[in-house]
This record gives sequence, C-alpha cells and structure tokens, in this order.
Amino acid sequence: ARRTARTTPGIQVEGVQETYVPINISNQYGSDTSFTSKEMTLDVDNFMERYMAPAVAAVANKIDYDGMQQALNVYQAVGTPGTTPSALLTYLQAGVKLDNSAAPTGDGLRSCVINPIAEATIVDGLKGLFQSSGELKSQYETGNMGKAAGYKWSMDQNTAVSTIGVYGGTPLVNGASQTGASLITDGWTITTTVLNVGDIFTIAGVFGVNPQNRQSTGQLQQFVVTAATVTDGSGNSTIAISPSIITSGVNQTVTASPADNAAITMYGATGTSTVNNLVFHRDAFTFASPKMWTPGAGVIKSAEAYSKKLNMSLRMVQFYQGETDQMITRLDLLGGWATLRPELACRVLG
Repeated sequence: ARRTARTTPGIQVEGVQETYVPINISNQYGSDTSFTSKEMTLDVDNFMERYMAPAVAAVANKIDYDGMQQALNVYQAVGTPGTTPSALLTYLQAGVKLDNSAAPTGDGLRSCVINPIAEATIVDGLKGLFQSSGELKSQYETGNMGKAAGYKWSMDQNTAVSTIGVYGGTPLVNGASQTGASLITDGWTITTTVLNVGDIFTIAGVFGVNPQNRQSTGQLQQFVVTAATVTDGSGNSTIAISPSIITSGVNQTVTASPADNAAITMYGATGTSTVNNLVFHRDAFTFASPKMWTPGAGVIKSAEAYSKKLNMSLRMVQFYQGETDQMITRLDLLGGWATLRPELACRVLG
C-alpha cells in the first residue's frame, strides 16, 4: 500500500488503499513416462536419475520460460532493440529506472537476467574492470558475471524475444485530460499500423513520478501496450496501456495527463526483433503454486515434493494400466505467474 506523510502535529488519518493483482492458476505443468512390464524388468534401472530428473528439468524449464515472458508486461526499458548491449552503463541505466520507481536498494534482492550472447558480451567487455579479484577470477573461470553493479546476474536461454509492431504516420493523442488504462490516439498510417503486446512508447510532456514522493523523475513516462492494436480506416486507435495514467493521489504515475495532439514516440524501429533482458527486484513478479490433491486408491505410488523456500509443490503419481501392460508415471505442478509490481523491473533490450 502507498501512503503519504504529514508535516504537522495533528493526526491526518488516511484510508488504506491496497491494490490487488489476480493470479490465474490455470497451467498444470507436467511430464509423463510409461514403460511396459518387459521394459521395467529388463531395461529400466536408475529410474529417478535417468527418467525422473529429465522430466523435472522439463517442467522447471517450462515454468521458467513462462516466467520470462512476464517481461512483456514491463513498461520501463533501456538499450537499443536488436543490438546486444556491451556497456555496463546500459545496465546501470536500468538501475536508475528502478531507483526512480522507489525499488528497494541494499537488500540484495535486485537481479539481472540476460540471454547467453548478452552475458558473453558483458563479461568480455568488463574483464579486469571495476571488479574484486574474487569476482574477476570467477568470471574468468565460469564465464558468468556473478555479482556486479548491484545485481545478482544470471543467464537464461528462455529470455523473452519480441517483435516491435508495424507502425507509421504521425501518432498523436486524440483528446486532452485522458486518464486510466487506455489512450485514444490518431494520426497513424491508415489500416497498416499494428501495435504488439510489449511495444513501448512515450508521450510528449508526460513525465514519470517517484511513487513515494510523487515528484517528477525528469524522464518521460514509458508506457507498454497490453493488447494487440490495429488502427481503423481513419488512422485512429484506442490503445490499452500500462501503467494507467493517474495524475494525483497515492497511486500517482505521471506529472500530468497528456495534452490534445501531444506527440507519441514509439521505442525502437518498426518490425525489429529484440531480446528482453530483465533487471528487477524480487517483488516485481510472483509464481503461485498450490499443493495439488494427491489420489489414493487406484495408484501404486504417489508422492509430493514441496519447497518451503520457493512455495512450490510437485506431485508424482504412478499407476498401472492393465489393458496395455504399462506402468505410467506422471509429474504435475499447478501454477501461474503474475506481474505484481512492474515498476520494480526494467527491460534491457538487445
């Protein structure tokens, strides 16, 4: 919950305004194997290592992939779409975005997750520079960044890749004093403009604010397109956006609503494919995984692995299918991702 502070002795009670983000727990992640009685008798050994470990890895990878797609909900971005960043400054600029958004500092919970080529590029670019001898030794031996520039660095092959929409014309805000999660615009190239989910733009004269002191950051607020958008036959379009345009109160996001005919500037060249590396605080995203019901009768074996640290539960069930003489083993994990606080994350495009 966001709050305000008073400067006078008198009590100024304010109502608590909490926000909520729904989590759609619709994915039943799983991986299944089956063996006949003959295979179980003659061929199957080291069952957990040879068959279950790869199945768990497949489930984990799919969960990770879906998590990395949350990057397209993030409206803050630095870097040049289509060009792998090679300078530490780009990642530090992402940290500035987090600082301006009042992301916690000093708690060790900021991370930087990048794709393989971005990791190789930054490790090569920083070799021998601004590193403790221990971190430099680790970089040289492992090829990983480790801890640097206030982040815990990780490489992830599932880093999201997106394509910037096809747009043209001179896009403008159509109507003054607009607020909320949509923006009425005009001036686009007729019928050929298509904005994709994840596209980013700024509006002339609309600056971001620090969510704690509600003062201007001095930087134009970036907005992300949250639903694919096509212009009509007159070049008009209503765009679903995040963050919502809020000009006052504890949840204020911008200095002012856009003026009529304020210019819209898209981030990146039309049609460019870009990697969405991520810098974020832990509280930007969440994964919910409730414990699943475990069957009793009719199964040979059932078990559950639960991680209190991750709050994730994985279920294994084995049962015999007599019609085909098969022993079937299934792994299941019920879960769903959500972007809780997009302001605590920033994309590093490349």
